[in-house]
Amino acid sequence: MEKDVSNAIQPRLTRVFRFVRCSYADGVAELAYAFDDGEELVERIRFPNAPAVPAARAAAFDAALKLLHLIAGVSYYKAGVPPRIELASGPLDDATAELLDQLYLHGLAEFAYRNGLDLRGRIAFPRGGSAPSVGALDLPGRTLVPIGGGKDSLVAVEAIKSIGGEATAVWVGSSALIAGCAERTGLPTLNMQRELASGLFELNRLGAWNGHIPVTAVNSAILVLAAILYGYDSIAFANERSASAATLEYDGQQVNHQWSKSLAFETLLGDWLHTHVAADLDYCSLLRPYSELAITRAFAKLTPYFDVFSSCNRNFKLLGPKPVDRWCGQCPKCHFVFLALAPFLPKPRLLAIFGRNLLDDEGLAAGFDALLEYQDHKPFECVGEGAEARAAMYALSQRPEWQEDALVARFRSEILPQLDVAQLALEPWLEPSPEHRVPPRLQPALAAIGG
Repeated sequence: MEKDVSNAIQPRLTRVFRFVRCSYADGVAELAYAFDDGEELVERIRFPNAPAVPAARAAAFDAALKLLHLIAGVSYYKAGVPPRIELASGPLDDATAELLDQLYLHGLAEFAYRNGLDLRGRIAFPRGGSAPSVGALDLPGRTLVPIGGGKDSLVAVEAIKSIGGEATAVWVGSSALIAGCAERTGLPTLNMQRELASGLFELNRLGAWNGHIPVTAVNSAILVLAAILYGYDSIAFANERSASAATLEYDGQQVNHQWSKSLAFETLLGDWLHTHVAADLDYCSLLRPYSELAITRAFAKLTPYFDVFSSCNRNFKLLGPKPVDRWCGQCPKCHFVFLALAPFLPKPRLLAIFGRNLLDDEGLAAGFDALLEYQDHKPFECVGEGAEARAAMYALSQRPEWQEDALVARFRSEILPQLDVAQLALEPWLEPSPEHRVPPRLQPALAAIGG
């Protein structure tokens, strides 16, 4: 049983963060960590109806479990950010250490910025171990598609369905909204549960450092283990190309709220899986070639999802019968999705989805200004680039049905005169980029998104 760590640990004064052990049995992965000589912090990941690990995949499964242990540790490391990291299992090979160094530095950049910390030069995973040699596992040709409850993952699902691809809708946690969206896809579903160590909450009460962690990286590592366990050759996230754009630059460092959704992380992890887990396990984002605006254009055609999806973080755990139960109307995610969908949906349809007109509320001016990067930086949220928000707003400003709405009228009179109209065209945002890591088997699905 996990012991109370509160009497032994002053989180911000700790000197060492230890990766103690990891194990798996009967569908439960246990991941143990500790600060200094303190008690273990034990996290558990539960995999439902888990089959026995096939003997041919045992080495790959062990490598994936160790990866999950290393990546999930970011939730605990940030409580004290001590200057030394120790691994009970010994030093890592250079590629693994580099993956972890990059993830912890850039994935915690927003956390560091908000807490006035500088993690550069502080994060150094022990290296010097030998790299493995792995081949293909002949994994079944089917795809795990993470569902987040919002528009992007639903576009990815429908794109894979359009080519007859075999796929499973997968998510971590117990959100009723995500479960509702997953059910609406008609795909088989897989739902894992992550139980954080209770000692982490004790540390928080004792003044631990707190803030944003790269949760997409943690979920990715859980899905890697699931792919080996249940038999899938690909994991296809729905991260758009703007996820690679930094939120701001601070003291010479790029700070990207979405770093673990970026192409940089996707490349690091995807390459690592091919050399350390299985040569035929692909990790990609199906939506990487596309902007948020191109994705919202594709989603605007997916009417069966209009009454179940929500990108709102504040109302995320709620599942209600009315639009106002799923959209708070106050957060950057609500603002951006409303703005991005507006050029592609009839106005009455959009207002029916949200239950209100967010662009006719003067009280929301500051929120939309941040999206436009007007007198503010982009919000620390999973939203598109300022330039594409400006393109969407400009498109609305040219349409009679939107011109009288308070924030569109304000854009026309106050903001637009300061902008170069030549830089505000919507069409360039609808063109795909050639830069992506989508494997050949899934590439035909790209046409369903950009059409």
